[in-house]
Amino acid sequence: QVQLVESGGGSVQVGGSLRLSCATSGLPAGRYCAGWFRQIPGKVRERVARIDNDGSTSVENSVKGRFTISEDNAKNTLYLQMNSLKPEDTAMYYCAAPQICSGGSWRGITYWGQGTQVTVSS
Repeated sequence: QVQLVESGGGSVQVGGSLRLSCATSGLPAGRYCAGWFRQIPGKVRERVARIDNDGSTSVENSVKGRFTISEDNAKNTLYLQMNSLKPEDTAMYYCAAPQICSGGSWRGITYWGQGTQVTVSS
């Protein structure tokens, strides 16, 4: 059974930093595909960063230069380091992983965590 549990959200002022963690279990041993998404009430959930099973990473343009995705396979944990936070980064943040990762494409079921709230105030 796959489980993803996020932590590390909170309230910060503009320009502050937070590091989100996603503890995983039940995913394949070794490297895996995963990503961080965020959602504002009433809007579509959007991906902000992803990591593929070859270790390559990417972030969306809106957070490029400010957010970094990483993983610690020994701890089965995914991270999202968020720096220079802006009010528009306020959202519920979710980590997710696919049932199958093939060539960087997510296939089958997507597993989601319960989310962690990030609030950035000016």
